[in-house]
Formats: sequence, C-alpha cells, structure tokens
Amino acid sequence: MALTKIIGEGIAGISNSANATAITISSDEQVTMPLQPAFNVHPASTQSNVAINTSVTVVFGTEIFDVGSNFASNTFTAPVTGKYLLTVNLYLDQFDASADYFQTEIVTSNRNYAVVIESSSSDHDHFNNASLSVVADMDASDTAFVRVFQGSGAAQIDILADSDFTGALIC
Repeated sequence: MALTKIIGEGIAGISNSANATAITISSDEQVTMPLQPAFNVHPASTQSNVAINTSVTVVFGTEIFDVGSNFASNTFTAPVTGKYLLTVNLYLDQFDASADYFQTEIVTSNRNYAVVIESSSSDHDHFNNASLSVVADMDASDTAFVRVFQGSGAAQIDILADSDFTGALIC
C-alpha cells in the first residue's frame, strides 16, 4: 500500500469511516485526535478508614471525561496497543503517624508502579498526598487500576474525593 501525501488548506479531518473523524488539522496546522483514548476520574466521595496491612483498590465513582468509554469499575482497559501516560494524585486525610509506610500503586497487566510515603513521628495524623506518573506499555485489553497499602498503624486514613486518576494514549 502506497502512502499518500495530503496537502490542502482547511482540511477538516481524516477518517477511516463516515461516522467519525480520527484526525483534524486546522488551518493553523494544529492537529487533534478527538477519538484518542483518555480519561479523568475522581472518587465520588471520601473513602474512609482504609484497611491496614492489605491492598485496597481505590474507588473512582465520578468520570470527568472518558473518551472511548474505556474506564469502568475502577479500571481502565486499553482499547489499543500503545504507550499510555497514567497519573494518580491521592489526597489523604488523617494520615497515621504510627504507620510504617503508605504505598500507592498503579497496577497494570504488565507491571506495578509504586510510590511510598514513610511515616514519621512528625506526621501527627494530618493531611498528606501521594502522586505517581508513569508511561506504561500496554497491549490492547490490558488493564490499569490504583491500589494502596498501609503497613501497620490504625485504619484511619481517608482518601479524599479531590483525588484523581487520569490516563491517555500518547503514542
């Protein structure tokens, strides 16, 4: 199959079907791909008193956007093979100073990515945050979700509704 170079002013879009536009090029040569998989989700409410010494899936009940409808039941499912930028930002209240550590993970079908907050006596059971960004190699139908683990301490930490999990196919 030979490649064709398309040159023209005001190209509205390129598509493989009459029902959708896959690539739009503006007259200023700005390129957008409105069907590119992307999502931004938040907890619908605070996830209170997260259990200790066990992996707990973070519950995301509010979709800000979900291009392609690939996010469901706290899990993103890659619709196509590619590299995906995944980010999580957890806002934590009642952080337990007596805990050994608090781990946040983005769990994919291929590997887990983690960030650890070590507790100290100066934490004083207050607000904290955990942020993690990765470029994950995902095959079509691979999944990604967020989970946390608190080592020891009291089951008092809360994951606030201002937290978020985002992702987008980048290449």
